Amino acid sequence: QEKMVESGGGLVQAGGSLRLSCTVSDLNVEGYSLGWFRQAAGATEREGVACIDKNGGNIWTEDSVKGRMTISRDNAKKSLYLEMESLTLEDTATYFCQAFPMPTSICAHKTIIATLYGWGQGTLVAVTS
Repeated sequence: QEKMVESGGGLVQAGGSLRLSCTVSDLNVEGYSLGWFRQAAGATEREGVACIDKNGGNIWTEDSVKGRMTISRDNAKKSLYLEMESLTLEDTATYFCQAFPMPTSICAHKTIIATLYGWGQGTLVAVTS
């Protein structure tokens, strides 16, 4: 089964920046969409942050992060990235990456996200004032 390993999180002041990375093993990522998801403390569901299709030509971004977060992928390195800028307190959460054989539009639907499996440990992003 595929394995996701997220890194790059940390403690950052509001307005700051971070770059998250994810490496995927035991999966031919070229055939999958990839996405970043997050779950805040106390939240019962993960929400989509940004997703990118297998060719990188179709990107979905959650409204609250548009213009602040940029997703990219490197299939040769089996890696996914999230550039995060102008971070706010509301961005505090554990961030996860995931691969899925579906359109990026599923990232807008928490009920579909909940059906995905094989989640990694995630990486914690904590934004302070």
